[in-house]
Amino acid sequence: VQLQASGGGLVQAGGSLRLSCAASGGAFGSYVMGWFRQAPGKEREFVGVISRGGGNTFYADSVRGRFTVSRDNTKNTVSLQMNSLKPEDTAVYYCAASNTVIITTLTRPNAYGYWGQGTLVTVSS
Repeated sequence: VQLQASGGGLVQAGGSLRLSCAASGGAFGSYVMGWFRQAPGKEREFVGVISRGGGNTFYADSVRGRFTVSRDNTKNTVSLQMNSLKPEDTAVYYCAASNTVIITTLTRPNAYGYWGQGTLVTVSS
């Protein structure tokens, strides 16, 4: 499956941004979809994940209550709605697809076999 992320940009602290990830070339509904981010000089970190059918989500503590992951399997898209953004949310954001059945691994980048190219989010203070 090929993934294309979009929607990044510059936003002031406290603002909102919505990222989208379009999938092609695979059975989108068969993949668990995750969002990760990587700030300059830091390791890639887990943001959120959504189950194949969209009924279950899980988030990193740092974004829980501010970010929401959703998906539309009819349009082969997954989105990340980001509210109350903080300067520390500044990073390149990546969508990723996993066909693992081991739920406990889904916060780790190596559980995902397919990655989008990343989209930059910059939050100014």
